[in-house]
Amino acid sequence: MNSVEIRILKSGEEAVLHRVADGVFDEPVVEAWARQFLEDPRHHLAVAVEDGCIVGFASAVDHYHPDKSVQLWINEVGVAPTHHRRGIGRRLMEALFDRGRALGCRLAWVGTEPDNQAARGLYASLSGSAEPQPFVLYEFTL
Repeated sequence: MNSVEIRILKSGEEAVLHRVADGVFDEPVVEAWARQFLEDPRHHLAVAVEDGCIVGFASAVDHYHPDKSVQLWINEVGVAPTHHRRGIGRRLMEALFDRGRALGCRLAWVGTEPDNQAARGLYASLSGSAEPQPFVLYEFTL
């Protein structure tokens, strides 16, 4: 079995997203959107590649506040079901943490559903601390 390479994609590398294993992303990758994402220097996409195929990803955005230092918001982590429990999610998160530290981030954060035991296990394994506070998500169709 070949090893899985973890890397952060750069602007112009959207073609890497042409081969994606089932179950990695929620929807098919749209090249124009991938290009826009990768062209924005505050967007970060870590990918796990095996034999030229994306088997996992994690996305993040670094952002600023007028009252806080730069933070890294981790939006989503996805790994193909065929590749679960192999440490890929952890390695993707660590790649984003490295990127965040290089950018001067002192804090990274991610949210998940209370019943998402796989995600909660991953985040706890990385020494993440769960904040026991209620969270209500509002979605707005624009």
